[in-house]
Amino acid sequence: MKTRSSQSITESLLSGPELKGTHMRLEYSAFSRYALILITCAVLATCITTPALAGTKYMSGSPSLTVSIVGNNEFTPGTTVPFKIQVQNSGLNEMKFVQTGIVDTEDNPSTAKMVTVSLLPGNSPALIKSDPQMIGDIKGSQSLPATFDILVPNDAKSGKYSLPVIINYTYLDNAEQQGTDSVTYRYVKKEVTFELPFIVQSAINLQVSDVKTENINAGGSGFITLTLKNTGTDIGENAVANLSRSGNSPIIPVSSSVYIGTFAPDSTVTAKYKVSVSKDAEPQDYPIAIAVVYDNTDGETIVTPSQKIGVPVGADVDFTVTSETPELHPGKKQFIEVTYRNDGSVPVYGAEVRISAVDPFTSADDLSYLGDLKPGESGVARFGLTVDAAADTKIYGLDSEVKFRDALDDSHVSDTIKVPLNVVKTEGIAALTSNPVVIGLIIVIILGGGYYLYEYRRKQQNR
Repeated sequence: MKTRSSQSITESLLSGPELKGTHMRLEYSAFSRYALILITCAVLATCITTPALAGTKYMSGSPSLTVSIVGNNEFTPGTTVPFKIQVQNSGLNEMKFVQTGIVDTEDNPSTAKMVTVSLLPGNSPALIKSDPQMIGDIKGSQSLPATFDILVPNDAKSGKYSLPVIINYTYLDNAEQQGTDSVTYRYVKKEVTFELPFIVQSAINLQVSDVKTENINAGGSGFITLTLKNTGTDIGENAVANLSRSGNSPIIPVSSSVYIGTFAPDSTVTAKYKVSVSKDAEPQDYPIAIAVVYDNTDGETIVTPSQKIGVPVGADVDFTVTSETPELHPGKKQFIEVTYRNDGSVPVYGAEVRISAVDPFTSADDLSYLGDLKPGESGVARFGLTVDAAADTKIYGLDSEVKFRDALDDSHVSDTIKVPLNVVKTEGIAALTSNPVVIGLIIVIILGGGYYLYEYRRKQQNR
């Protein structure tokens, strides 16, 4: 009995709340030790697998710039051309250190910074029309382009020349680290000069020394004669002078090419072209372009720069009615004379004028010949017109046109010319003779008088 009681008491004590709390504290303490061991291992692993950060320091190196031509370097006089060059940086970083505690620099010693390129004419006749160009930074093994506009004058002598190219830039010469977080940079400015070959080809230099015109007026055709001179140094073989329209100029070539043949230096040739002029052209000077195509001494076909020349254009052929307004009467056919004056700047040939008769007019003679008229001369046209008897008495205007031929025998028709006509009432004897009642009475009287005379003579004979 005592033994069982002791066992029960022991089990009761082991299952009490005090012993359960002690057991939980033992488990929490073991968990904390394991967690601390795991965190320590993770930190050690991180330190072992991640190396310390390292910086780079360049011990030597600098930019090495060169210049080359892109495309052609041979040009003809009288042209404006783009001259393209390429700036190449072949600089290398020969030695560098990678070490912990070094602060990286922002620039490499081999980088050419703020590169400016200038092109000079040197001893050449070229005119450099572009200013120096800032092309930016050029890293090692890279290149950047630069383009300059060059004018080769018309009188430029052929030959080989050199164009100086000056390049200004800055580069990193030294970077001195101070402490662990600052660097002092020392930059150096440098200027280098290169010579690029520039060739001016032998060429014809075209000069227009004289311009003559014949019958160049609005709406007509005429001739332009040009005197051309080769003021260059090259001989042009198989030369052809081509005339062309300039923009929207009203002067349009009809025959545009003239064969010159051999065009030697200081030689002069004449070229005659037929042109037509738009009818809406005003009396003033208009441009036209001339160029020469030829074979040079190297056998190359070259075209001279196109030259614009001014050509005076006269006014359109115009006619004016200068005669007084003719008077016509209703119900009668009459002939009128109309004077036409040539107010144009060129003569006309074989001019004839036609009048357009409309109600209340009719005409069987509506065409009249004027002949040849020089500027300022006049011609008289004669027309037969019949006015309707019921026409109102007032001033009318009939349209007329003059057809003529110019100096090149081309046919033209003038603008419409108004011919004023004044229809007035018939007065006096003319009014009586135009009245049908009066005419009838006169006929009756004449017939009656004739019959009376006939009877009178017959009676006298019977006696």
